[in-house]
Amino acid sequence: MSEILNANPTIRSAADLPSRRPEPTKKTNTQRPFGLLSSTIPDSAYTPDPFNPSSSSESESSDNDEEVEPIDEQEIYDLIASIQDPEHPLTLGSLSVVNLPDITLKPTLPPSSLSNFSRPAITTVTVLVTPTITHCSLATVIGLGVRVRLEQALPPRFRVDVRIKEGTHSTAEQVNRQLGDKERVAAALENGTLMGVLRKMLEGT
Repeated sequence: MSEILNANPTIRSAADLPSRRPEPTKKTNTQRPFGLLSSTIPDSAYTPDPFNPSSSSESESSDNDEEVEPIDEQEIYDLIASIQDPEHPLTLGSLSVVNLPDITLKPTLPPSSLSNFSRPAITTVTVLVTPTITHCSLATVIGLGVRVRLEQALPPRFRVDVRIKEGTHSTAEQVNRQLGDKERVAAALENGTLMGVLRKMLEGT
């Protein structure tokens, strides 16, 4: 990645980025998430789930377990806008690689309550990524970074769908197949070089 693919990208100032999130404070999360992507995020990036009231106090009554704060598109944007671009020392938000209008939340499965099992409603988060140039060779890496960030930050009741926005990349269909294939994603994350790039991208989130 020594050759700069887009030497003069359009940059948005921080004041122009949509936000409802206050300046984050450093917190320590003693519970490290588990799963396919759990080894990708640096330890410093783990913070208590800001969307689940139960994470603020482990001693809260189980009566409040079902009281989950809704998550909207702005909060999804806040999670991914600070991801570092793999090519430039800039964030995906400032480069307009991720944009608030390109984030949607759609109910996928209704809640289920059986005698021995209770499942909350499942929601699919879709993020459309806009590469800075149509032939960007790092589009898959950027998409992986967004997916990893959301997989780790969101509660299990969310499913993540990251795609390249239609008409913004010459090989969008191929990249989207890679991003949507769990086996391909798992294989990609076994690549040590790629893992290093993703960790660097997620350091500031």
